[in-house]
Amino acid sequence: MTGFLTLLYKELLRFWKVGFQTVFAPMLSTLLYLLIFSHALAEHVQAYPGVPYTVFLIPGLVIMAMLQNAFANSSSSLIQSKVSGNLVFILLSPLSYQEIFIAYVLASVARGLAVGLGVYVVTLVFFELPLYSFLWVFIFALMGTALLGALGIIAGIWAEKFDQLAAFQNFVILPLTFLSGVFYTIHSLPPFWQGLSHLNPFFYMIDGFRYGFFRISDVSPYLSLGILVACFLGVSWATLHMLKNGYKIRH
Repeated sequence: MTGFLTLLYKELLRFWKVGFQTVFAPMLSTLLYLLIFSHALAEHVQAYPGVPYTVFLIPGLVIMAMLQNAFANSSSSLIQSKVSGNLVFILLSPLSYQEIFIAYVLASVARGLAVGLGVYVVTLVFFELPLYSFLWVFIFALMGTALLGALGIIAGIWAEKFDQLAAFQNFVILPLTFLSGVFYTIHSLPPFWQGLSHLNPFFYMIDGFRYGFFRISDVSPYLSLGILVACFLGVSWATLHMLKNGYKIRH
């Protein structure tokens, strides 16, 4: 386990050494979203009965920050290693591709949870946020960040330069995140867009995560969890297959 723990330690240090950029900057961005949207819409929108819009918004922003930073951690680490040429030292080590996968995913989960916890703690200073079930919150936070960490590995392996990685994040991750119900409940959408939202896996992450706070959701949390687990297994299989075959990293 020495090699695995060393790689995990290296990945944890990679983002923690520049914590102002990787943890505190995303926290500030998320709080600015909260400030702007709550100020503009708090008196005009009520997503759930009896739940102020600002309170409704907080869980969505928390998990959005976690997902985006989990993806950014693994994807940026791999593309930086590929561009700088030091990825060869990981490939030449006696690490299995499963150990590499788990180390990158765990580091992504750690960064995502650190950002989410920071945002949550800061918002508690200003708002009273109910918490129905910590277990549901933790499960969806863990599975969501793990899924985005694995997806970040795929993006980092596929991309050959920073521009391609930025395109993947801007044209795939960002739209799926913003169109997943972070700022609204899908019941407020026309029927066509409601149906389209059900095809977005990010919707189930956010809806299940929000259920842990309010005990209210657009779909059953068990359905959301089942879809999330299925997506994680599928993405993990694809990631492990790419690592095993050395796709774009051994040539």
